Amino acid sequence: LNPLLVTFNPLIPTPIGIENREALLEKGFDSIYLNSNKLISKKLSLRFLIERGNPKLHWNAGITSFLYRTAINFKIPFIFYAEHGETNYGGKVLSKESEKKRDYEEVIENVIGDDPHNWESSDIKLREISPYLMPSQEELDEFNIEGHYFGYYFPWDIKDNLNYILKKIDFKLHPKGRTVGTFTDFDSLDDYIDDVYYYLQYIKYGFGRAIRDASRHIQLGYLSKKEALEKIVKYDGEYPRDSIEKSLRYWDINLEKFNEIIDNHRSSLIWEKNNNSWVHKYLNDLLQKIWINDNTKKNNFEKY
Repeated sequence: LNPLLVTFNPLIPTPIGIENREALLEKGFDSIYLNSNKLISKKLSLRFLIERGNPKLHWNAGITSFLYRTAINFKIPFIFYAEHGETNYGGKVLSKESEKKRDYEEVIENVIGDDPHNWESSDIKLREISPYLMPSQEELDEFNIEGHYFGYYFPWDIKDNLNYILKKIDFKLHPKGRTVGTFTDFDSLDDYIDDVYYYLQYIKYGFGRAIRDASRHIQLGYLSKKEALEKIVKYDGEYPRDSIEKSLRYWDINLEKFNEIIDNHRSSLIWEKNNNSWVHKYLNDLLQKIWINDNTKKNNFEKY
């Protein structure tokens, strides 16, 4: 193969992400890096933070549409993605074929969840959101371009992937030994805003990054359920202290405004107010059912 590596810029790039990308390119690859309009990206990120509790929704569109646009421009017939999330981790699988090939309808429904043409507004022109606009299915058919999932052809194992890349390049792990909100030190290191993104997942759905990572480790046989539970209790829902200030500067809002926004995304099915503090209903259930007979663990849980 003679691959072209294509990168859609992170919202707030991290030094370690830049280093790791450069280490990969030093192995001898052609690459294209799109630095999309930062002013427009900030506006969209704040808008989707407020509206949907997802400051990366437009980025999800960009990493898909820009790859297809690049493939059309250079007449490259195949695009390779990592794993098919819905098949590997659970979700809405629209067709059996989508486990192997990127399904156009699934991209719009699951990845973007919207038509970026809707993002045009009084201060954002249609031409300014062009990096996020998907080519039509007719265009893709005309150029015979297909998106495939690497995970269909080879087992997708996050630890095997890590061990492989550590042997090939000088890949930097998280300098603090783990990423805030979880116990892993190698995943999603290239964007400061990712810490806030996963914290918002915890706010909206009641589970955070540690549960996501622990579930994958259980699935692959790297953690027992007992070990996973201990890590979840210790780290899940951890406040994004390492990147919150950078994110607030990026959006040009203060902490009070941010807290107001995230509180608007709390579901009454998950959260309740107690003495002016938010309490996670299901974590209380977990404490009662699992930890109540172990005073040491109970105290650690309450401290958390």
